[in-house]
Amino acid sequence: MTGQDNLTFDVLIIGSGAAGLSLALRMPPDVRVALVSKRELTEGNTLYAQGGISAVLDARDSVDSHVADTLTAGAGLCDEEIVRMVVEHGPDNIRWLFEEGVEFTRSPPTGDSGYHLTREGGHSHRRVVHAADATGHAVETTLVRRLDTHPNVSVFEHHIAVDLATGEQQAGERPMRSCHGAYLLNIPSGRVIAVSAHNVVLATGGASKVYLYTSNPDVATGDGIAMAWRAGCRVANMEFIQFHPTCLYHPEAKSFLISEAVRGEGGRLLLPDGTRFMPEFDERAELAPRDIVARAIDHEMKRLGIDCVYLDISHKPAHEIERLFPTIHSRCLELGFDMRREPLPVVPAAHYTCGGIKTDREARTDLDGLYAIGETAYTGLHGANRMASNSLLECLVFSDVARTDILDRLAARRDPLPVIPPWDESRVTDSDEEVVVSHNWEELRRFMWDYVGIVRSNKRLERARRRANLLRHEISEYYGNFRVTNDLLELRNLVDVADLIIQCAQRRRESRGLHYNRDFPDRDDNQTAPTILIPDNYVPRQSPD
Repeated sequence: MTGQDNLTFDVLIIGSGAAGLSLALRMPPDVRVALVSKRELTEGNTLYAQGGISAVLDARDSVDSHVADTLTAGAGLCDEEIVRMVVEHGPDNIRWLFEEGVEFTRSPPTGDSGYHLTREGGHSHRRVVHAADATGHAVETTLVRRLDTHPNVSVFEHHIAVDLATGEQQAGERPMRSCHGAYLLNIPSGRVIAVSAHNVVLATGGASKVYLYTSNPDVATGDGIAMAWRAGCRVANMEFIQFHPTCLYHPEAKSFLISEAVRGEGGRLLLPDGTRFMPEFDERAELAPRDIVARAIDHEMKRLGIDCVYLDISHKPAHEIERLFPTIHSRCLELGFDMRREPLPVVPAAHYTCGGIKTDREARTDLDGLYAIGETAYTGLHGANRMASNSLLECLVFSDVARTDILDRLAARRDPLPVIPPWDESRVTDSDEEVVVSHNWEELRRFMWDYVGIVRSNKRLERARRRANLLRHEISEYYGNFRVTNDLLELRNLVDVADLIIQCAQRRRESRGLHYNRDFPDRDDNQTAPTILIPDNYVPRQSPD
């Protein structure tokens, strides 16, 4: 966007999904905001979210019920105080989106909210507000359009963060680590610029591209989690990777998700011979939480040696399917499937990162001035398994609470920002071995799928850790010798995240929620604490969490 080498803002937001956009739009006009997007502004997980946003919008529903459902889905590892805070703020955030112009499906309404509410796995009530079957697209594109009315927001498209700019200062009797900006790579030009900011917010999404099969777009490479870890932030619960049960199984349908709402509206999972199998695994059948459904599908595929199972909603009226699922129906027709008349082939795929950068209830991390919101953060909301449609809700609520804390911090600031040294690439050269990056990327994603997937074991995790360590050494050497590129930065971040997932999985010696280990197949109710990893350069904050 600019030829300058060092820019200064009040707030630097890295990531342009629902969390980052919501925070940028909520900032007052006198606050100078930089909003960074790795690709086009709209590209990210939010754009592809089909189902909706959960919130208590009907008189027959209640906050207590939504809290209870979330705690149940989280398998005993949710922070109940955080869950209640998020759920209580849900309706206000839906109203904010409506006021910003998001057009949710309203006819025919189910209940007294005026919105059409659907039900998804783990929910005991219809409480998922949606925009047909393309809610994320409606939210993302609407909020992007609203940026035109916010001239205080400077947008940096096609920029990827390289690393955070940090420092250490004395605070009372002990030192305190702080964050005051980041280095950004302008992907088209290859230039690295320094951006200083009084507050830095990581809203970079999850890390599901660490797996061979995923519902996520290519940008979901765990950048924020890896950068925060390298900068000295604790990371928690990375063993809990959610595998969405139903991605379309087709060679041309890269990452195409079949929304959980299809099961919420009566879709049935079938074996190739037409036998329904979910009632054998859980009394809630297809409406069981995602971890149970994904494991059941994985079990049946391995038991029978089949490539996929089938999701059938053809027993519903054709006009209802077309009305509720226009995007899914249209895309399936393009690929030769008519969901009005036949079942769809589906497989599980990595979908959501339940763990992440450890934050407090104000979205603050372990570094003063650094915040994390959305999928990149571990807030305590999801526990061992995210309940459907709680993810966009978390993005909205924590962008709002972060805004409040950031404004308080801006009002109280006294010290000038430290100067970030220019990026030094005087001792590196352009790489003539890009094949190393592509081969390592493929190896990483394959061994993570094979050894750290839906079903794990001690031996598989040990194999994965050895391979991750070898890759990290090779990538670190490569990073030190050659100019940075987008692919190299993403690979560097992915191998860091892979190691965090493996370490957390090795520490949890039980099976719970999304983490299933064949050597510890039972749940251990003595292991109710989050799995927290502490980096070597960690320095506790002055204020308690």
